[in-house]
Amino acid sequence: MTFGFGSGLGRFFWLAAEAAEKAGEEHAEAVHHGTYVFFKVFGIEVTSEVTTMWAIMLIMILFAWWGTRRLEKVPRGAQNVLEMVIEGIIDGILAPVMGKHKARKYFPLLGTLFIFILISNYSGLLPGAGFLPGFKPPTGTLGGTLGLATVVFLATHLAGMQENGVLKYLKHFFEPYVFFFPLNVLEALVKPISLSLRLYGNIFGEETLLAVILFQIFAAFAPIPIMGLSLIFGAVQAYIFTMLASVYIAQATEGGH
Repeated sequence: MTFGFGSGLGRFFWLAAEAAEKAGEEHAEAVHHGTYVFFKVFGIEVTSEVTTMWAIMLIMILFAWWGTRRLEKVPRGAQNVLEMVIEGIIDGILAPVMGKHKARKYFPLLGTLFIFILISNYSGLLPGAGFLPGFKPPTGTLGGTLGLATVVFLATHLAGMQENGVLKYLKHFFEPYVFFFPLNVLEALVKPISLSLRLYGNIFGEETLLAVILFQIFAAFAPIPIMGLSLIFGAVQAYIFTMLASVYIAQATEGGH
């Protein structure tokens, strides 16, 4: 009896130690890859990508409040910066694709996407990005980019239904012939997937390259030229994502063709 109890107790401690060791390895691997799980909400993990996304959202909200708390006819300070950003996005990205009227109408969505993606891309250049717990760019993960692409997917079809009517918009999936329906549906599904994969691939590849150069090849000094290129690539990727999203919405609101 005593021997059996001792053996069982020993096995219990051995299993507990093995589980703790495994958990420690998983924790170390997660931190190494920049993913850190803080807690769960209804079974959904709140990871470092989510906390970084919340931080970016908070920064955007606070700056928007700061720039609009006292609107003046002659803008200055934060208000002037906001107006320059808004006009730059409308005139430089949206209006050439969908016209001035629709650009202003859909700016709240498309402009927010551009600013969020731009800040997210640039956050990957900050020291410790992707390595410190609680700090990883959302656009550097497939889940983050798929979430953004899903928003674009839903907004595109909702805008198309709103502009053309539900039945008229759904009818275009059967044009020019009925048997084109599967291809038209497939095309609609491929668009958000291509959006997310393009953004994720570029940002993840850029982060990986920076990590290799910084920590393995040129550990003694920061790779300034590569980081300079990352600034350009981050802006380009935000521009491409927003421009394609505006193209999809413009197509959907012009009869669905």
